[in-house]
Amino acid sequence: MQPTASISAPTSNPTDYPRLAREIKAMARAHGFQRCGIAGIQLDDDAAHLREWIAQGRHGSMAWMDRHGESRTRPELLIPGTVRVISVGMDYSGVGAEPWATLANGERAYVARYALGRDYHKLMRRRLQSLADSIAASVGSFGHRVFVDSAPVLERALARNAGLGWIGKHTCLIDSGGGSWFFLGEIYVDMPLPVDEPASAHCGTCTRCIDICPTQAITAPYQLDARRCISYLTIEHEGPIDPELRPLIGNRIFGCDDCQLVCPWNKFARTTDEPDFRVRNNLDQATLADLFAWTEEEFMQRTEGSAIRRSGYARWLRNIAVALGNAPTTPDVVAALESRRESDDPVVREHVHWALERHGLA
Repeated sequence: MQPTASISAPTSNPTDYPRLAREIKAMARAHGFQRCGIAGIQLDDDAAHLREWIAQGRHGSMAWMDRHGESRTRPELLIPGTVRVISVGMDYSGVGAEPWATLANGERAYVARYALGRDYHKLMRRRLQSLADSIAASVGSFGHRVFVDSAPVLERALARNAGLGWIGKHTCLIDSGGGSWFFLGEIYVDMPLPVDEPASAHCGTCTRCIDICPTQAITAPYQLDARRCISYLTIEHEGPIDPELRPLIGNRIFGCDDCQLVCPWNKFARTTDEPDFRVRNNLDQATLADLFAWTEEEFMQRTEGSAIRRSGYARWLRNIAVALGNAPTTPDVVAALESRRESDDPVVREHVHWALERHGLA
């Protein structure tokens, strides 16, 4: 956090925090954020939920979820001096070809909508820092720190408390006026700004997200077992994927959107044409065979500036091998698998052999 200094605004009363809060929200919209709210730092109930989730082992191999002690649920420990959190959201709805059509075509690859374009982290971080600079230009130096999925921050709980939306039964954040297709970012600040009213839940009796989950990873309302979640399996999880789960993954090679695709609140999602979020490398319509043919050099080149780079080349091939095992038996599918039957990577090779067995060709 930048050194805390006395706040002195050249053109307005520095203690008029309600006015400043309104100005910050207007600045946020001017910087390209569709939603903005202010939350306090009390997260006791969420801390208890997180502790229980980790105790049950539902975080899988994501050891970093338990690595930072209480700093994830106590912002004032992560950044001393923090008393409020400015939470923002940026829409990415409308990216890519019709998702259900891609999911229905077993020879095509499904990539989560958020990862079809450039990685959102850098774009949002730049804009958040620019927002912080604009605030400083208005009020003078103040203690703050910008986050975009870059530190142990309980961002959905903070966003809910800031009024941006409620945490749905699928554990994603939902805005009644804009659905769930939006990214989150935060600015921890040392100013006692007035807080917004937390969003109330409006899932009602709906269970569409629970019913649609291919792997039954949503074990109960508001309960997600990451170990079964396709997003976790294809992005976070290293090593072999449980053979029992492989057939359920379908053609999803990086992430999964099913629970959001069926959510009725997403009929209110606002389509964006943010250039950074536009589809790259034809990923919304690419075939599994074409993507499986990428060399490591091509993978590194084509995924530069993309969230997909995080998976690494071996995991990329592992995921596609699983999807090819679930694909219809066509000459292109078989040829793709045969091309990597003797892959140097043992995990990739295992999944290719599994896929060939699925086609009766082991």
